[in-house]
Amino acid sequence: MIQLDQRQLGATGIVVPPLGVGVWSWGDKGFWGYGSTHTRDDITQAYKACLDAGLNFFDTAEIYGGGASERILGECVREDGRSVIIASKFAPLPTRLSAKTLLDALDASLERLGMATIDLYQIHWPYTFLNTNALMDVLAQAVRSGKVRAVGVSNYSAARMRQAHARLARHHIPLASNQVHYSLLYRKPEQNGVLDACRELNVTLIAYSPLEQGLLTGKYRPGNTRVAPVVGPRRFIPAFRSANRRKREPLFQVMAPIAEAHDKTIGQVALNWLISKDPCIVPIPGAKNLRQAQENAGAIGWRLTDEEFNKISKAAVL
Repeated sequence: MIQLDQRQLGATGIVVPPLGVGVWSWGDKGFWGYGSTHTRDDITQAYKACLDAGLNFFDTAEIYGGGASERILGECVREDGRSVIIASKFAPLPTRLSAKTLLDALDASLERLGMATIDLYQIHWPYTFLNTNALMDVLAQAVRSGKVRAVGVSNYSAARMRQAHARLARHHIPLASNQVHYSLLYRKPEQNGVLDACRELNVTLIAYSPLEQGLLTGKYRPGNTRVAPVVGPRRFIPAFRSANRRKREPLFQVMAPIAEAHDKTIGQVALNWLISKDPCIVPIPGAKNLRQAQENAGAIGWRLTDEEFNKISKAAVL
């Protein structure tokens, strides 16, 4: 196992590795093609490889695969037996007209996971009819019940995050995290105040899509004939259009020699850049098979130099 620099999950006292694992693809047939692009056996192999590398922080949600992601993750935990840290999320859907529905959703998630406690329970997005203060009050109730160890939010602006933090403080409970989109190709948390607020409030920034769904691995670079073309729903995402991929080539030209110098891949450099950016950041790349799990694990146990980090930062698209 690689020796990892552990990171605190906000002010909760919960310790996580510097890299987590996003499991949106586990059981998701619509976007990720579960059953055709990857199987249950692939997931089992990925899970074991993550734990072998010391990556024991897994992020799921009740809406991933219609609950299949939570069920599969729970099965993997029971089959393997090793200790893990699990994060899941409550979806504040328009049909949920009371913050109290969170408690029922939490029970359903616990049942699918086959667990008595979730380490980190998050509000999946802020766009809802539900009042932020009321949601924080119910999250505090979930903590007091013992069903949740720590609470967080996802996709919250700096202002909404401050509101959530202040409301939870009334219950003497810290806001552990804000899970937002953050990568070398999407650096808005640096510009919109979210990263600064996380630093100020001692909140962990959990970075989802840190590889931009494969774009930052370099495998979709123009002229790369060794991989299959973009297929499935991703072909409709503007970032995957040929013209946009060509715009990013200067960044890859900077990253490629740095990756070679460390005997790493471009994707591993992209993840290490986020890890090196700030100790409050924990990226959660997906891993739907053994190859991806091992690839992600190669991003830890080493560090970019300051010069390399700065070169990449300047070349990245803001």
